[in-house]
Amino acid sequence: KRRIENPRIVMLDCNLEYKKGESQTNMEFMQETDFRKILQLEENYIKEICDDIIALKPDLVLTEKGVSDLAQHFLLKAGISAIRRLRKSDMNRVARAVGGQIVHRTEELKESDVGTECGLFEIKKFGDEYFTFLTKCKNPKACTILLRGASKDVLMEVERNLQDAMNVARNVMLDPFLVPGGGAVEAALAHRLNEKSKAIQGVGQWPYRALAEALKVIPKTLMQNCGVNTKKKKVPTATLR
Repeated sequence: KRRIENPRIVMLDCNLEYKKGESQTNMEFMQETDFRKILQLEENYIKEICDDIIALKPDLVLTEKGVSDLAQHFLLKAGISAIRRLRKSDMNRVARAVGGQIVHRTEELKESDVGTECGLFEIKKFGDEYFTFLTKCKNPKACTILLRGASKDVLMEVERNLQDAMNVARNVMLDPFLVPGGGAVEAALAHRLNEKSKAIQGVGQWPYRALAEALKVIPKTLMQNCGVNTKKKKVPTATLR
């Protein structure tokens, strides 16, 4: 199904297929019925893990690993849709959005692990690719921002700008202070240093004035880039500030 309202979602971190050997595996068949027994064992194993899932009556199964054709057959007969090979990060976000828990073994599944806070599951096609949407969640703690652009370069640039904007918003929320740009900090420091130098007699004031003049180079350079002629017109520090 490509559209399910109020789906019950099971999230797994295990294969829905017959386990393969980690290294080279040899099998010897003495009779022609032995191969059928092996196939039957595989089918029984797949049916067992599918029965564990079907017992909870979910509408959608998400897994980070693979789903065999035989498992798809059993799930389809029970009216269950399956999506395989989700990334770990995506699965964690799905769990935060729809509720429920990610389970590592099907025999450990229980009712509290089922995500029930999603209002709508649907699959849409944009261009040549299909995207899965889990929307209308009751209490979402994660979300996805879908970016669209004319080319891959445009998309990468938009993604970088969005990432910068999100980091700025995060930093403001955690530490609500802003530092002005455009040479404002340097101009303010130069002004304070000049004021400080006036209170000092003798040669001791000259290091303060020298540092102030050095700091004024930054705002003056920015002004020149904007078209201001700083040579003909001397801009006072107070104006820079």
